[in-house]
Amino acid sequence: MSIGALRGAERRGTVDHGFARRMLVNEYKRGRLSRDQVCDAHPELIRAATNVGSPLDQPCPICEESSLRLVTYVFGPRLPAHGRCVSNAKEMATLNRRRDELSAYVVEACVDCHWHHLRKVIPLGGR
Repeated sequence: MSIGALRGAERRGTVDHGFARRMLVNEYKRGRLSRDQVCDAHPELIRAATNVGSPLDQPCPICEESSLRLVTYVFGPRLPAHGRCVSNAKEMATLNRRRDELSAYVVEACVDCHWHHLRKVIPLGGR
C-alpha cells in the first residue's frame, strides 16, 4: 500500500522516525546492542508483514538478507483498541475521508530476523 494514497497528509503533521532508526541501527552495528535487543517484533506484526505487508526494495538493516515489508495500522475512534491493519490504498483512502481524527502508524518489519521499527505516524481523517 502506498503512502501516496494519503494526499494532503504530509502538510498536517507527519512524524518521521528516520533519525531514531539510524541511531538504533548504528548502535547495533557498533556492538552496543545485541541482535535479540533489536529483533523482537511481536508475532502478530510478523504475521501481518508476511500476509498483507507491502514489500520494500530495501534490505533489512540488521540481517542484511531479507527485504523489509511495510505494515500500516490505523488507530482512532470507532476502531478496535489494537488498531486496524490496513492492507491496500483503497481502504486507507476510505479511512482518510472520515470526520474522526485518526493516526496511521507505518512500521517496517523483517519477516526473517524480526527487526521492526516505526517509520512514520501520519494523521488521517478529521475532514
